[in-house]
Amino acid sequence: MNIKITSDSTCDLSPELIAQYNITLLPLQIIKQGTSFTDGVNITPADIFAHVAAGGDLCTTAAVNIGTYRAMFESLSREYDAVIHINLGSGFSSCYQNACLAAEGLENVYIVDSQNLSTGQGHIVLEACERAQSCTDAALLSEELRKLAGRVEASFILNRLEYMVKGGRCSAVAALGANLLKLKPCIEVVDGKMRIAKKYRGSYAKCLTAYIKERLNGRKDIVEDKLFITHTPVDESDLKVAKAAVRQYGHFSRIMETMAGCTISCHCGPGTLGILFIRTEQD
Repeated sequence: MNIKITSDSTCDLSPELIAQYNITLLPLQIIKQGTSFTDGVNITPADIFAHVAAGGDLCTTAAVNIGTYRAMFESLSREYDAVIHINLGSGFSSCYQNACLAAEGLENVYIVDSQNLSTGQGHIVLEACERAQSCTDAALLSEELRKLAGRVEASFILNRLEYMVKGGRCSAVAALGANLLKLKPCIEVVDGKMRIAKKYRGSYAKCLTAYIKERLNGRKDIVEDKLFITHTPVDESDLKVAKAAVRQYGHFSRIMETMAGCTISCHCGPGTLGILFIRTEQD
């Protein structure tokens, strides 16, 4: 079968991977000071950081609308045997709901809820691309991807808390205490939603090492095919520490580094780094 894989811009895959697998992305809208911008087209994470650093309010995101999805699905469904679209997790956005409504009546278009964001979503997109190459049943592949979504492990550790304060997810008093105590919160995705998993204490480099060790060391339930290190701008020295920790505590065939896009940047700010991988299927 000739299957087309599409996704939302929130999957944070590198331009090289997008080109390699011929993935079509639909960008979300980024709202800055009441003006709508198109993710990755006329706004970048650097623009968001500069705006907030200058005293501006946090940017917000808006889902891809039904009409935009419908236009793409109709066009691609005529060109390919099947279209499989992997959405930003339904717990984060109405993108999934909009895509499902847009695909109604198109029998060869399949919508998959990634239950995730950033390269947690990106993992499902790459799996779709790789499996589609030998697929003879798009409906079955879509169901496999839906099951796989629950096995993606995505988490990030934050070096700075001002974006969480501005976004109302952390009080200024709590942030001051965390800064004084050098606490770095870890955000993880569980059941399609973000939550604070743990707070690490010390320098960012020390916290990164502890976080990665805890996530990887000694585990027997990890698919060791590939891991993403995804981050907003971080010091090069901290990035090197993270890469070294992944090599020390993990045994991955591919370690891929990507920059987080506008969605993660809007909510977490600079100084955010995460490792994202897939767990093995449990009996």
